[in-house]
Amino acid sequence: MRISIIGGGPAGLYFAILAKKNFPNWIIEVAERNGPNDTFGWGVVFSDRTLQYLEEYDKISHDEIVRQFETWENVDVVHCDERVTIGGNKFSGISRLVMLNILQARCEELGVSIQYHKEITDLNAVKTSDLIIVADGVNSIIRRSYPSYFEPELSSRSNKYIWFGTHKLFHALTLTFRENEAGVFASHSYKFNKTTSTFVVECDPETWEKAGFASMTEDETRAYLEKVFEKDLSGNPLLSNRSMWINFLLVKNRHWVHDNIVIMGDAAHTAHFSIGSGTKLALEDAIALFKELKTEPEVKLALVNYESNRKPKVEEYQQFAYDSLVLFENLPRYMDLTPLEMAYKMMTRSKKLTHEKLRQRDPEFVANYEKVVLASK
Repeated sequence: MRISIIGGGPAGLYFAILAKKNFPNWIIEVAERNGPNDTFGWGVVFSDRTLQYLEEYDKISHDEIVRQFETWENVDVVHCDERVTIGGNKFSGISRLVMLNILQARCEELGVSIQYHKEITDLNAVKTSDLIIVADGVNSIIRRSYPSYFEPELSSRSNKYIWFGTHKLFHALTLTFRENEAGVFASHSYKFNKTTSTFVVECDPETWEKAGFASMTEDETRAYLEKVFEKDLSGNPLLSNRSMWINFLLVKNRHWVHDNIVIMGDAAHTAHFSIGSGTKLALEDAIALFKELKTEPEVKLALVNYESNRKPKVEEYQQFAYDSLVLFENLPRYMDLTPLEMAYKMMTRSKKLTHEKLRQRDPEFVANYEKVVLASK
């Protein structure tokens, strides 16, 4: 079988690894518009459950990824200059570039052909392939070029956000809330190697306008936000990697499959970064698609099975992420909460983590919340 993969991100590369490892005679070609070391953003986050999947399906790449990990057990919520720590939340972070390099090397080791600086904008370029996988990211050219195949539903959300790095190490997944004369700012931060943390800042459009970001240079923007989060950065500067303000794009597609073509990863669906899910969903897409092809030799039927089995799970996860997204879009209304109330609100924002599940993770935190907050109402 000949497989063409459009896009060399986590979804496309990991599927290539699984397919080539289990079916060495398959011809698998990956076309990636960027170079092997061109990536934007800083670190990505994994949960323990995703790691279990990676270990099960390809232990070699799993072990190398884990070797590069930074791990933590807590979520910290910083509000009104007070830090509230919630335990029992194990996550791991890794540089996005390092992870991609690991997957690239594993592909090459297995004999997958990766063609860099090759952008495919027309499916006619791969029409002789038995299977075409579209994994070209959130701004997918293929999705845009063939809307009748996938019927995309795109929603550009109101909040502005910007990705930075910093050498301040955040030893927990940290949500920080700060307010100045322009409005309310939230940061999402976590370490991903021994020296660097991801630092994402978001704010509502009114705050963005009042702060004057539209007329600021990149350096002026960094300087402004370094002042907003001065207490949290401990004198460390923010680091830029083509950092620019953008609006989160909520991506859904009515159809994931057309004939022998399947769309996956961010090209097919996005979930708000506040629940750290993009890479997780991409890798789990790859695993789900591989499983269907492994059990069903007829490609078109395997793709139908993939969509019918995988899509509802992703849509459920997208709903959890949407609840989180909406909370951050309405953050100013919650700034009067006490630090303990804000921490509880953040932990239960997606409705995936119930009061009782949170108690299982950190009984001391929930007992304190019940004593201080619930008992007073």
